[in-house]
Amino acid sequence: MLEEISFESAGHTLSGTFISPESDEPVPAALLVSGSGPIDRDSNSRRLNIGVTAQVANRLADADIATLRYDKRGVGESEGDYLSTGFHDNVTDATAALAALRSHPRVDPQCVFVVGHSEGALIGAELGANDASISGIVMLAGAAQNGERILSWQMTQIADSIPGPVKLFMKMFRQDLSKTQAKRLARIKDSAGDVMRIQMVRINAKWFREFMAYEPRSALRRLSVPTLAITGSKDIQVDPADLDRIVELVHSDVTDQLVEDLTHLLRRDDGPASIRTYKKQARRPVDRGVLDLVFDWVTQRASAENGRTHEPV
Repeated sequence: MLEEISFESAGHTLSGTFISPESDEPVPAALLVSGSGPIDRDSNSRRLNIGVTAQVANRLADADIATLRYDKRGVGESEGDYLSTGFHDNVTDATAALAALRSHPRVDPQCVFVVGHSEGALIGAELGANDASISGIVMLAGAAQNGERILSWQMTQIADSIPGPVKLFMKMFRQDLSKTQAKRLARIKDSAGDVMRIQMVRINAKWFREFMAYEPRSALRRLSVPTLAITGSKDIQVDPADLDRIVELVHSDVTDQLVEDLTHLLRRDDGPASIRTYKKQARRPVDRGVLDLVFDWVTQRASAENGRTHEPV
């Protein structure tokens, strides 16, 4: 069954999609949290449709796992202003979404998971650190370093993937992407408003400041619930080495998986890792192997907690 639902968070009404099987008994469920940016409930934006949460929801539906995914503030059917929403506001909204999912009459509140992608993985870890009753956390392309290091690392990877002729042009005009990025981040850190302009483009300065200052190590060390961490070897937005850092930091039952040729969009790509292939990647579905890893891990733990048996589909 597909149901459009809404819930309140910090004075805003947020909207989402709830999927559940036909059942006379409450069922296990998962909250799905998207990555950064003005992303809707399906992990889509105006510029790029990656559909991660929608495809995870469809895969978990094969095992009769209910799911809730929702539009961010100011996106889709949700109230609020995206540009003035900070990282910690996103954590607040996810916490409200988790409460809404648990309170749904079709859901077993004792068997609820959180599956997050990218920023959503950080938010999932934060939820798990603050709520030991969560049945498990799935971190898809999650990080273990603070946001400022993540953004700097991203810029290095993107600069390395720039075509040779463009690099030569930039060298001729003495342009250095890393230095330019550092100057922009410094301007944002020194700002005070929620929104500012960088090269005439309005950006969410509040989110950037909070994200740069956020230290995921604290939440990861406090995680006491089972955790699954999946990262791709060709991720250029999150350092694949963070997977080992997550394993070192999390003291609960943690399962890690480095998937060869997998990118940040959770698609496999045979060529060099590059953001220039994102649109092409997005035309393909999320890697089936990744969906199966999530499916198997969640269903096994749901079965153990509820005495149910879910056979892979």
